[in-house]
Amino acid sequence: MVAMSDKAKQFLFVTIKVVVVVSAFYFIFQKLHGNPKLDWGKFAEILRTETAMLLFGAVLLLAFANRFFEILKWQCLVATVRDISLGSASEQVLGGLTAGIFTPNGVGEYAGKALYFEKALTGKILFLNLVCNGAQMLVSVVFGFFGLLYFNAIHHVITSKTVLWVFGAACIGILSLFFMKRFSIKGYSLEKGIHKINALPQRVHRKNMGLAVARYLFFSHQQYLLFVCFDVHLPYLLMMATIASTYFLASCLPSFQFLDFAVKGSVAVLFFGLLGVNEWIVVLVTTLMWLLNVVIPVIIGSYFILRLKRKT
Repeated sequence: MVAMSDKAKQFLFVTIKVVVVVSAFYFIFQKLHGNPKLDWGKFAEILRTETAMLLFGAVLLLAFANRFFEILKWQCLVATVRDISLGSASEQVLGGLTAGIFTPNGVGEYAGKALYFEKALTGKILFLNLVCNGAQMLVSVVFGFFGLLYFNAIHHVITSKTVLWVFGAACIGILSLFFMKRFSIKGYSLEKGIHKINALPQRVHRKNMGLAVARYLFFSHQQYLLFVCFDVHLPYLLMMATIASTYFLASCLPSFQFLDFAVKGSVAVLFFGLLGVNEWIVVLVTTLMWLLNVVIPVIIGSYFILRLKRKT
């Protein structure tokens, strides 16, 4: 096999970066321009009131806090390998988000972050990103599970028998993982993974989980305040339970980041429809969440991707 020259590798690397960025902007434009359910005129009309402006200002602050705390999480985890500045952590998080926008469930984010480090550290960086995302997923599952129980207790979407079946299946799954923890594939096993996780300092785990909970609260209250902004006034606990349920169920479905708002929007329309919320409000709120938490970070991350230099 003929090895590629350094110039050819550099050209390929630059080409990939440009394709990622151009494709990101294309898909964002397509999804915003081609959705007939989005009525930005109504949104602009609602924002004319002082209360709505204050609420939307709070939403913007929470969107910033959500992404900033993700950056702090990443900086904390990478510190177990090497100390990095807040600026470097920001570049890696936003660049990774952009790289993962076209991959199922953001898998490309792992490779995107690894590009900022030497090849010798690739395995460690992938593992740390797994720990970072795993903590966030665990928080979403816990909040989502209790949210579903609370929502179901009021609206009876799922029968008690179904809940028992799901709980039983979950228990069987956990027990299966426990008995198969020593089963390995190409030298990798669940037991080794657990040992690697336990090898991280406890203070790192505590900070990682604390920041994950904070991020979840920021994100969920963003959505809550947007609904209030659109004059949706339902009991606080019911609203938060519905948000937790939709976020949990949507996260379980395989999707791409650029389709994230469509998947979450479909689930949200179903659940909030049971509460009597107009479909156009749910679609607009979900799209705004996608804009604030995915599109804007991806646009910033595109700049970091373009200036990224290949590590040797």
